[in-house]
Amino acid sequence: MSLLNAPTLAHYLVLGAMLFAISMAGIFLNRRNVIMMLMAIELMLLAVNLNFIAFSRYLGDMAGQVFVFFILTVAAAESAIGLAILVLLFRNPVSIVVEAQGRLRG
Repeated sequence: MSLLNAPTLAHYLVLGAMLFAISMAGIFLNRRNVIMMLMAIELMLLAVNLNFIAFSRYLGDMAGQVFVFFILTVAAAESAIGLAILVLLFRNPVSIVVEAQGRLRG
């Protein structure tokens, strides 16, 4: 690959911003399905990870890549807890609509 066609930091930041915007739209437009909300949150975390990796590569520092490992750990825990809540909700009522789950409020 020649240097003229190499992706720059701006390319990665624009891609990260687009992924983040898609995930924000997914959260705000689809508040009824828990699985879609979890997928949108995961996409948001991956967009942030992409930005961390891009800046880490651009600056020549490994700190961004270390942060990515922490974010991936938190994302895995969030997915496990979210899916566990989803399984518990699926056992009792038939619906997994978020707005109908008033009993989860503290």
